[in-house]
Amino acid sequence: MLNLQLIRENPTQVEEQLRSRGETNPPVQEVLRLDEQRRKLLVEVETLRARRNEVSRQMRGGASDEVRAEMRQVGERIGQIETLVSETESQLNTLMLELPNIPDASVPIGETEDDFEIVGMWGEPRKIEGAKAHWDLGPALGLLDFERGVKLSGTRFYVMRGALANLQRALTQWMLDVHVREHGYTEVMVPYLLKRDALVWATQLPRFAGNLYHDDESDLWLIPTAESALAGLYANEILEMPLPIKMVAYSACFRKEQFASGRDTRGIKRGHQFDKVEMFQIVEPGADMTALDEMVEHASDLLRRLELPFRLKALPGVDISFQAAKTIDIEIWSPGVEEWLEVSSCSTVRDFQARRANLRFRRERGARPEYPYELNASGLALPRLMIGIMENYQQPDGTIAVPEPLRGYMGGLERIESLSSARRDG
Repeated sequence: MLNLQLIRENPTQVEEQLRSRGETNPPVQEVLRLDEQRRKLLVEVETLRARRNEVSRQMRGGASDEVRAEMRQVGERIGQIETLVSETESQLNTLMLELPNIPDASVPIGETEDDFEIVGMWGEPRKIEGAKAHWDLGPALGLLDFERGVKLSGTRFYVMRGALANLQRALTQWMLDVHVREHGYTEVMVPYLLKRDALVWATQLPRFAGNLYHDDESDLWLIPTAESALAGLYANEILEMPLPIKMVAYSACFRKEQFASGRDTRGIKRGHQFDKVEMFQIVEPGADMTALDEMVEHASDLLRRLELPFRLKALPGVDISFQAAKTIDIEIWSPGVEEWLEVSSCSTVRDFQARRANLRFRRERGARPEYPYELNASGLALPRLMIGIMENYQQPDGTIAVPEPLRGYMGGLERIESLSSARRDG
């Protein structure tokens, strides 16, 4: 949530910054109108309360009928104003929840998602003669089954078997181990179902309700990412612990993908359910850009160890997420589908989520509470990482080599063969 004081002091600037990220008609003026109306009502009700208190003191020795009649009218008016204040605050809060974050000054200006800037590269994209896409490689090995995934759950679902399922599990465990043992994060296991308030704190509600899975009876929502849980972990608290707080969580993620209708319908690139390891940091105000660089490096470190060529992409304002002030995407090259695939999106949201969650901290005992800054980054997202490994490590005989860092997590397995061969060899 934006700082209301910032909107009061710089309405034109806020409006321009929101337009730079694709908001065609940000309701800044309506926010100001409701805010002014609320403040006037609060002044009036406080004046009336003061008058009532003053008369109450004077009435201890008795009061005339005229004074008593006046106090009844004052009481009725106070009740009316309190109702108006509640209604106005509700309207104001609704508008504030619909306003996205303000982009950082360093965010590229652009009119479409293609107006990004490449800010880093590692490795050379592999050229594999006759490279196959993962949707051919996996089924040919009997390890990736689209037909039975559709039979069980419908489109955009699939089943993994054997060493391919083991590869995904190994990736998850390895990434968590590196982040915890070497990058300094604390592992957190989060619920996959969240209350409505938690999704509001995380900025998924109310704007993105149509892209989430929801149970009407319990009013619980399946998480679209572990970030949604981590953003609310300390809601309505004042932290007395030193910052930064660095957390990492594995979770399954669930999305209806309504905003990607018709895109990437083949293979496992975009599904309704996928796995992801998520990094999350809570830092002091002003420390977010250093933390953002650190999180980009932590995600990049994994890709270098896997020897997957990647690039860093600074997203333009029109393409950053609702809560983000700045986003760096990390994309790996995959020779089978012949495209760059996003495996991590690293963002600073500054105090945007902390304000919604009423999360504050003290720099020292007795100090004034402040809103901290927060950051999130995929570390990494599994489906596209799996695509990258399958296609970059494919062999001429159709098998898939196992990246060296993962072999210890797969019982020393060096090559993924067909399910029938694995059974025969076993």
